[in-house]
Amino acid sequence: MTAVQVRQQASSGYRILREADLRDYLAGVPAVTAGLGGSPQSWTISEVGDGNLNLVFIVRGTTGGVAVKQALPYVRLVGESWPLPLSRAHYEHLALTHQARLAPGLVPAVLHHDETLALTAMELLEPHIIMRKGLVAGTIYPDFVGHITTFLARTLFFSSDLALPAAVKKEGIAAFAGNHALCKITEDLIFTDPYRLAEQNRWTSPWLDATAADIRADLDLHVAISRLKLKFLSSAEALVHGDLHTGSIMVTERESKVIDPEFAFYGPMGFDIGAVIANLLMAYFASVGHEREPGARAAFEAWLLMTVEQVWIEFARKFGELWREAAAGDAYPTALFEGQAGAARLEIERQAYMARLFQDTIGFAAAKIIRRILGLAHNIDFELIEDTKIRATCEARSLRLARMMMVETGSFPTISTVTDAARRIRDWQPEF
Repeated sequence: MTAVQVRQQASSGYRILREADLRDYLAGVPAVTAGLGGSPQSWTISEVGDGNLNLVFIVRGTTGGVAVKQALPYVRLVGESWPLPLSRAHYEHLALTHQARLAPGLVPAVLHHDETLALTAMELLEPHIIMRKGLVAGTIYPDFVGHITTFLARTLFFSSDLALPAAVKKEGIAAFAGNHALCKITEDLIFTDPYRLAEQNRWTSPWLDATAADIRADLDLHVAISRLKLKFLSSAEALVHGDLHTGSIMVTERESKVIDPEFAFYGPMGFDIGAVIANLLMAYFASVGHEREPGARAAFEAWLLMTVEQVWIEFARKFGELWREAAAGDAYPTALFEGQAGAARLEIERQAYMARLFQDTIGFAAAKIIRRILGLAHNIDFELIEDTKIRATCEARSLRLARMMMVETGSFPTISTVTDAARRIRDWQPEF
């Protein structure tokens, strides 16, 4: 971060809060003090952020707790050499507000937002844990499909041209258009860097050295990822979360809450759906690396693949129902599809629309898998596998499926063809 940027932040009133500063600040926020109870001196404050970008504090009082998130003026994972605008906190707050309205109960309640400090105080989710940690442990979440598909169907449909008049949709696009710095991270780290030599790339070496080199030389794959990048750049289909992985979902066995939408913008719907599916597939391939004895996680792995299937099937069903019942947008005007014949023809078009969306979903899922193995930011599904050869084997299987999904997308007409391929690759042994 440059000296000029430091002076600009100071003049704006922004400062990075530490424990003592945060205690004094929150003491002046009635919505927070009411939930915490007790005197500020009695509160416990701990910094728990393990993400890539921000500070996250847990504050507990005598009667309750809150989570406080403050954006840093740089990428936390890298440091001050990678500046990042504080405005991302504004877009996260805006997205949480929209999502709470569209999918009530599926995001944390916002208690307070401070634009100057890039700070948001939210309900403390307890006893929820980050879903990715639960999947590493082999935990099954029976209600997850219902929760995540409702979130996806409602947030995507009700921010799309199927539900909104064009003017309202364009206002939404404009409201998030300034979040381009976060989009740029996605554009580079997901759609470009894993396919070239980039300073911040890393992988499980030496086992994946040859695989990484093959991907850097794979022109068919480069064309496929470039087509996906173009869609990401140009298809403002709906308000997407933008970073919807299993580290951005907090769960219990009966509740799911989607968090951290700071990458939100108007983009292709398949990017969000694909992100969920990609992370479930990575959890599936990583599972063998967390076994205590062979076959011990077979039931969990079967649940994961069933969940992959049900995420798409239930999303498509709910999205289709919303389209039939709540279509008020300027796309597919009802005046053009009157009568029984018109309704039948529109239904055929709905199915074609969903088929195209499925193909987008599969491609974006593949892109998310590749970036998590060969790019900058990895995930604990693989990283917590201590034996590097076993880890690399799990990752190589994931990459094998991802390459097929991206380059041979048309050979996956249904979600069951994806899970069938995952089962076949589950025991494939790469030549290291």
